[in-house]
Amino acid sequence: MNKALIQRKTFNLYSLTCALVLLLIGCSPSLPKTKTDSNPQPGWLASKPADNNYYVGIGHGTKDGANNYIQEAKKSALEDLVSQIKVEVSSMSVLSQIDENKEFQQKYQQIIQTKVKDDIQDFEQEDSWQDEKNYWVYYRLSKQRYKDIKDGLRRDAVTSALDFFTKAKVSERNGDMVQALGFYFQGFRAIEKYLAEPIRIQFEGNDILLTNEIYANLELLLDKIQLTATPSEMAVNRRISGSGLTVTAKAFLKESNKPVADLPLTAAFEKGSGNVFPDYKTDDSGQTKILVTKIGAKDLDQTVGVKVNLLFFLGPDSSNICLLMAQKMTVPQVSILLNVQRPVVLVSSTERNFGIDKANQQLTNRLKNFLTNSGFEITDDRAKAELWMDVNADSEKGSVSGSIYITYVTAIIRVITLKDNKEIYSTTLDRIKGYSLDYERSSQESYDKSMSILEKEKMPQLLDAILQ
Repeated sequence: MNKALIQRKTFNLYSLTCALVLLLIGCSPSLPKTKTDSNPQPGWLASKPADNNYYVGIGHGTKDGANNYIQEAKKSALEDLVSQIKVEVSSMSVLSQIDENKEFQQKYQQIIQTKVKDDIQDFEQEDSWQDEKNYWVYYRLSKQRYKDIKDGLRRDAVTSALDFFTKAKVSERNGDMVQALGFYFQGFRAIEKYLAEPIRIQFEGNDILLTNEIYANLELLLDKIQLTATPSEMAVNRRISGSGLTVTAKAFLKESNKPVADLPLTAAFEKGSGNVFPDYKTDDSGQTKILVTKIGAKDLDQTVGVKVNLLFFLGPDSSNICLLMAQKMTVPQVSILLNVQRPVVLVSSTERNFGIDKANQQLTNRLKNFLTNSGFEITDDRAKAELWMDVNADSEKGSVSGSIYITYVTAIIRVITLKDNKEIYSTTLDRIKGYSLDYERSSQESYDKSMSILEKEKMPQLLDAILQ
């Protein structure tokens, strides 16, 4: 074999081997590729950051298509951040002095916690992250920045409260107790967010705790005022006359007996119920007329209370904190005992079926029971009665349709005052329809329906009319 032939065979074998290797490589399975997450979850979501220099809030919103998930997340992040700012009550604060069982302190802390959000400024959105169904946001607030803001607001509040406290002292020394009360309460409102803290200041050369002094002076000033009522006890018919019932309330200073003019008072039923004009202000003689226009309850002993109206000093936009503090204060008050007499009612009636007197006066009996249960007395003696109620009812035959008999009941109810023969109530149940297999049962059906209308619609109107 010549040399050239050997070289060709060697080259062909090499080429065949290379082709087989390439073929095997092409047919072999591909190696797995390494996956990379294009939206990795941040570390602050897996574990909430702990930072001594910042308050941190993490909020979440769900992408359900029915809400603004971004705003939802931001709101919850801010709430989470605020929840870390706690209100600590100092043992020297006014709260600790007036609230031994700490029930009031807990309510105060809850209210203040909701107000913290109003003072938060300059918080930052540090980061956010979302996937197909969720959105998270990461807020933080510098603790030092928050302290600086709070200290500034506190300084402003103390300055304002001290100004009102000073004015209150001047008014009190000048004998204007009502004006002094107003200034004290304005000072209290100015500093209400800081009642948990002992705010120590210098006043007229003395070292005082401002919030404690404001509260103490309010209590002392209120304790100097006394209220009386003339008469303090009286007999009254439950049907108050058209002009109403009046009682004179008087406010004066305990030590000097000097009348307190322009003092706001409020009146309300303490026991029983009814209508009493709520708001008053004493005149130059320290007096005012308390007006009761209706006695709604049937109790024989009822009480109307009159007291100094602290809400007047707090204003119409009083905060929950001020309202809570007002509840803790001892307020000058007086009670008026009402010995309620039952109105006496004469009842007459005519109830018929097709012009014939019924054995069972069901409408009348139900009205009698209603009046008795409502605090009235029923009599047959006209001389003893002050009201006369007359019931007149009758049924009439209607048409017959197959085996169905139709009947109508008409009833007229009137109430008249016997003293002046004045009609104060009148109503008509007009042709109330009933039907059954004969006229007798059809008439009873009409009366039953009339009874239902009487109880649901007419009786409440009747009672209101009588008690006006």
